[in-house]
Amino acid sequence: MQQRRRLREDLLDAAADLIIERGFRRVRMQDVADAVGVSRQTVYNEFGDKWGLAQALNLRENERYLDGVDAALSDHADLYSAVAAAVAYTLRTAADDPLKKATLTGEGSEDLLPLMTTHAEPVLFAARERIVSHAVRQWPGLDAAEVAELADAVIRLTMSHVMLPTDPADVIAERLARLVARYLRLPDTDAAAGPPAAGSAAS
Repeated sequence: MQQRRRLREDLLDAAADLIIERGFRRVRMQDVADAVGVSRQTVYNEFGDKWGLAQALNLRENERYLDGVDAALSDHADLYSAVAAAVAYTLRTAADDPLKKATLTGEGSEDLLPLMTTHAEPVLFAARERIVSHAVRQWPGLDAAEVAELADAVIRLTMSHVMLPTDPADVIAERLARLVARYLRLPDTDAAAGPPAAGSAAS
């Protein structure tokens, strides 16, 4: 099991490097196999086809982003600052991410864009589940259903700004943090209060 997991990671690493270097359209399954020193059939056995490889790579990269989001949330006691930090981290990381740039603007990028648009459900669901789990654990006074609604909206808005940045990361981050704070009826910049305790009256 460990050996197969290592092989899968090596194949995904090779695919990422090749996509960055050549663009998705010019990457063949044989190229990925050659980079790792395995047969082309091994790559097909692991991912099914080239689209399956792209999906697996996208999901792995999403988990890496979510590791950073977890860290950003954990670094702040109040929800407003935590959301702002998590969004800013995501936008800045994406702006400097060569694989994300290849996905959005590289040769054959139109073949990969559905992973962030019409076929983004696996990424959205994974991100929402992980963020909701973290939020209700860190701030137990939050309502999980409300957090799920907010997380879905903030994730979608953040992804849209990754694809089409129009303002600095900090501006977008503060904007989305205000959206969360106002939905939950929290002070926009209260760095100490955090969310209201369960059962407390809304102000």
